[in-house]
Amino acid sequence: MALYEIETNAHIMVGWANTQEEAENAAQENYPEDEILRVTRRPRDMWVISKRLLGIEGHTEPCDMARECLFRASGDKVHAIRLYMRDTGADLHEAQLAIETNMSVGW
Repeated sequence: MALYEIETNAHIMVGWANTQEEAENAAQENYPEDEILRVTRRPRDMWVISKRLLGIEGHTEPCDMARECLFRASGDKVHAIRLYMRDTGADLHEAQLAIETNMSVGW
């Protein structure tokens, strides 16, 4: 089984499949409204996201407040930032950093 990266017009998915066709079928099954733009077989057995590339430095712990704001905003980053600012009194930069950091670690 190989690891495939499937990019659609709305998502980037990573999942295991035996063939490229299976990977495409899984994407269409889970996100039928999405148009598949690219399917790539990953050369390794894991997916890696660089924290440095995302601008995240040091040790990061998920923030329950940021995750709650993302949940209430249904994943809409801009709305979640507004909610975080309102709920915590953080400024725009602090709120954006909290929300984006939690998006990168999987909310």
